[in-house]
Amino acid sequence: CCDLEGYEGFIADVSWLVSAFACLLGARRIGVRLRLLDKAMCPRFHVDHVPVRLITTYAGIGSQWLREGVMDRRQLGHADAEPSERIEQIHCGEVALLKGTKWHGNEGHGLIHRSPSLKTGERRLILTLDWLA
Repeated sequence: CCDLEGYEGFIADVSWLVSAFACLLGARRIGVRLRLLDKAMCPRFHVDHVPVRLITTYAGIGSQWLREGVMDRRQLGHADAEPSERIEQIHCGEVALLKGTKWHGNEGHGLIHRSPSLKTGERRLILTLDWLA
């Protein structure tokens, strides 16, 4: 696997993100998830029940999110209540820190976000890092 084009750069980038995330948070344990997706992993707008999650998309379309007040939080998970406009986009290659509901002082106010829908044949390669302890 080590002779694949871009392998060393990819591993260096993931290693740097893990180190930076751990340093920023003083984290002792980090959950690492690398997924190749051919459909939306979380197609409905939702919040994460973690303190904070780092997400970056290495290939394909990035995640979508909403500014505060765009959607009534009581309607999360209801397809008919989801907005069709004012949806923000994290672009491929950008790194985002999504504050979740377990961030101290942010209870009940995690960032509302979702996986974008993919067309047939489209794929995404995403990395997520979670602060576990």
